[in-house]
Amino acid sequence: MKELSLNLLDVAQNSLSAGADLVEISVTADTADDRLEISIKDNGCGMSSEQLKAVTDPFFTTRTTRKIGLGIPLFKLAAEQTGGGLSIDSEQGVGTQTKAWFTISSIDRMPLGDLKGTVDILIRMNPNVDFLYTERVDEKIMELDTRQFREILGDVPLDNPEVMDWIGGYYDENSPFLNTNY
Repeated sequence: MKELSLNLLDVAQNSLSAGADLVEISVTADTADDRLEISIKDNGCGMSSEQLKAVTDPFFTTRTTRKIGLGIPLFKLAAEQTGGGLSIDSEQGVGTQTKAWFTISSIDRMPLGDLKGTVDILIRMNPNVDFLYTERVDEKIMELDTRQFREILGDVPLDNPEVMDWIGGYYDENSPFLNTNY
């Protein structure tokens, strides 16, 4: 993968495959610490201790359609190449949290990529799932919470084109990552 947003999309898709109906995603840059962190937390089915031990092995997957799973191993490698790392905490019946951290200034850090497009596709393709998406650069914070949108919209579905246009505009007005070199 050439952009971190694609890693984020892959891990979020794992959350959806695990039956999550709430996925919390945060992308945080702390310039003073030279650290970028991406966290994906879900309330899906979680993993057994055996699955958790094997999840970073590229020859392990729970999918029946293929015998390899490269998403998590590639995300881990991307983080480690910058001097960062990856951690996964999971409990069966509760959910999973995946965190990757990167050294911002590392020449080996992939660009963030299209975070707006990632959020857009997750909401459009999963209109019955709730997402809490947070971006933070130092003290500037933006939060998109589909649960709040549902309260306001009532019966109007989140994947309605006008709603998605509004969400896109909100992102453009508030994202701390827009017009940066992340």
